[in-house]
Amino acid sequence: MSVRSLLVAGGKWRCFPVPLGPFLVQALPNSCCRKKSTALNKIIPSVALCDENTKESGNALDKLFSSEQQASILQVLNTASNKELEAFRMLRGRKSTNIIEHREKFGPFQNLESLMNVPLFQYKTIIQVCHSILCPETRAEKRKFQDTRHLRKLIKPEIKRERLKAVNSIVSIVFGTRRIAWAHMDRKLAVLDWQQSECCQLMKGTYLSSVYLQEISSVISKMPNADFYVLEKIGLSIQNSSRFPLVLHFHIMEAMLYALLNSTFAQDGQHRVLSMNRNGVGKHLELMIGDTRTSGKELVKQLLSESVLKEGPRVVFPSEKIVRYRQMFSSTEQQRSEEFYDSLLQAIAFYELAVFDTEP
Repeated sequence: MSVRSLLVAGGKWRCFPVPLGPFLVQALPNSCCRKKSTALNKIIPSVALCDENTKESGNALDKLFSSEQQASILQVLNTASNKELEAFRMLRGRKSTNIIEHREKFGPFQNLESLMNVPLFQYKTIIQVCHSILCPETRAEKRKFQDTRHLRKLIKPEIKRERLKAVNSIVSIVFGTRRIAWAHMDRKLAVLDWQQSECCQLMKGTYLSSVYLQEISSVISKMPNADFYVLEKIGLSIQNSSRFPLVLHFHIMEAMLYALLNSTFAQDGQHRVLSMNRNGVGKHLELMIGDTRTSGKELVKQLLSESVLKEGPRVVFPSEKIVRYRQMFSSTEQQRSEEFYDSLLQAIAFYELAVFDTEP
């Protein structure tokens, strides 16, 4: 289209839609669209400036790494599979996928500057990725990172690993709508005590704080001193309004236990009450069927038998208490006393996952 095509009969100027291109940028100042040309003139220099910044960033990347280092980095980026790329911490997730897709579409990377064209890769990100490739994590560092991340999901609040490793005994507490159960276990996985208490009044009436305080204080008065008190954390959604009374009950119980246990046993001023993810315990003990956790009764029954029959049982029930615990188990077997079983299982999982960091 020529400049003449912008003229029509009547001697008036009219603007016809034409493709945006270099010609239009030159023609617009001479047309009636003078206001639009002003906006475009502002955009063009900024685009040029952006290109200039990109070039400067690319040049800076080349200066940061020697030719040998650049060759090593490019070798990894151009040949590694998606799984191999994800072995580097800075390339996990979508970044490794973007590299593969860009490589398949445009061919191998010729230089570090070409990484700027990959989605999610900016100047600072590329530097981190390059350092990650040149100095990959050792197996020990990778394991430590994974362990820390796993612990954060499993146990709240976050506790330094040194304190967990030094644990001598814990009290594992599981509460439901009718009872509270707790197991006192030392680091040899010896059961020092194991009890449950009926609390049938808690969900009756209007959730009186005085009733909760009375019932929970009575249970805590029977508990021994320990390094940590581990509460079961149940992830119940409040989206279902019919579950609201249950969710409210668990929150009241958890808050009461946190406050009373810390005030009763915190002699050194350090936080001693933790919450442990219920499903995390279930996965460790292979009690999960999909997203649902099954009863731990059979596993507890097996542990009791092994304590008598095996030379090196997973859990040690002291000989002077084994008869009592077997009787307690028999008396609860006809009921749904999951809190009783789960308090013991949670203690086992706590030691194996958080203290010893070993699989059974």
